[in-house]
Parts: sequence; structure tokens; C-alpha cells
Amino acid sequence: MTAQKGNKVKLHYCGTLTDGTVFDESYNHAPLEFTIGSGMVIPGFENGIIGMQIGEKKKIFIPAKDAYGERTVELILEFPKESIPDNIPISIGAMMQLQLTPEQSVGVVVIEIKKDTVVFDANHQLADQNLNFEIELLNIE
Repeated sequence: MTAQKGNKVKLHYCGTLTDGTVFDESYNHAPLEFTIGSGMVIPGFENGIIGMQIGEKKKIFIPAKDAYGERTVELILEFPKESIPDNIPISIGAMMQLQLTPEQSVGVVVIEIKKDTVVFDANHQLADQNLNFEIELLNIE
């Protein structure tokens, strides 16, 4: 049996940047489980699993466009300081959740603090990064 769209799979993985830096892995945690095609993981990761068999190990390369995308200036957001509660400390490099609407929040990093505004970067931390994965398929349902 090979992994196909619609299958629930269980696997271990190790993700590295092109310089070899490990950015995520599952070997010291529970295996990752998801349904292929559900959109739970990045497209290049899903596509790399299709066709694998239980017990198979594989290395895949995912270009940035099929991973977390390219960094975009549209995701650089500037808000008035007065809109940020006084009890929330703000410093360059701080990671926080920005509430855009009552139903929608986004993870951001503070990249600049101006006199009256704070500038946030809402791009994913791995935007613009090509990714490498070592995958071991443990189960297919």
C-alpha cells in the first residue's frame, strides 16, 4: 500500500534549512499524524509523501514557494502605539499575537519601534527558506 491523497498517515520527520540547521523534528516527540490533502501541512510536504510505503524513509527538498512562500511587504504591518495595551512589553524581536479582528489573530515579530507606531512582520518565520526533510512513514490508514 502506498500513501495517497485522502489517506491518514503517521510519520516521523526532521526538517532542516539549506545550511543544515534543524528547525523542527518529531523524533523526540509523538509522530506527526494528518490526512493527505487536508491542508494541515505545507503542500510540498504532502506531495513528498504521496507514493511512499510504510517503513520507507525518504529525503525531500521543498523550494520556498511550495513551503511557507516568499516574504512579502504586504505582511509588514504598522499600528499606532496607543492601540497596544500598556501592560504588553514591546521590544525589537519580540514575538506576539496581533488581534486583527475579534475572530482573527496572527503571529508577528516586532521589527521596528517608532515614535508613535510599532512595525510588525507577519511573514512566517520560514518564509523565503528552501526546506529539506527526512521522512520515515510509519503508518497509512
